[in-house]
Amino acid sequence: MHEATLTIGQLADRSGVAPSALRYYERLGLIHAARTGGNQRRYARTELRRVAFIRISQQVGVSLEEIRAALDSLPSGRTPTPDDWAALSRAWRDRLDERIRLLGKLRDDLDGCIGCGCLSLQRCTLYNPEDSLAAEGPGPRLMLPRPGQG
Repeated sequence: MHEATLTIGQLADRSGVAPSALRYYERLGLIHAARTGGNQRRYARTELRRVAFIRISQQVGVSLEEIRAALDSLPSGRTPTPDDWAALSRAWRDRLDERIRLLGKLRDDLDGCIGCGCLSLQRCTLYNPEDSLAAEGPGPRLMLPRPGQG
């Protein structure tokens, strides 16, 4: 039988996240802990799912601000249901699809870079001679969607 709550050390061991990061997540409002009479943190076991969601989201490049907004959309006071998580997933679907598209493009373009050794700068999607694409906005303009594109 599992205990109803976890100490910060237990949550760290189970989640693979350092206690300092868990305290930071709590400070940002991403996870929540009750306090004992001695002011020690006690986490509900359901916080493991939130920490897993945070870790995976960060791994795919989602900012903590975006993660907090998503977690804030989940109900408080009860464990989120599969329907709650599905609603969150639907809200992120377009953004995640765009990240997947960009990651695929980066992978494919880097394969080309490795093969050519940047000898064909006319086709390189990272090369921007004399910052000629600055008027289109910041960042790697040939990799990012161009104005008017999806």
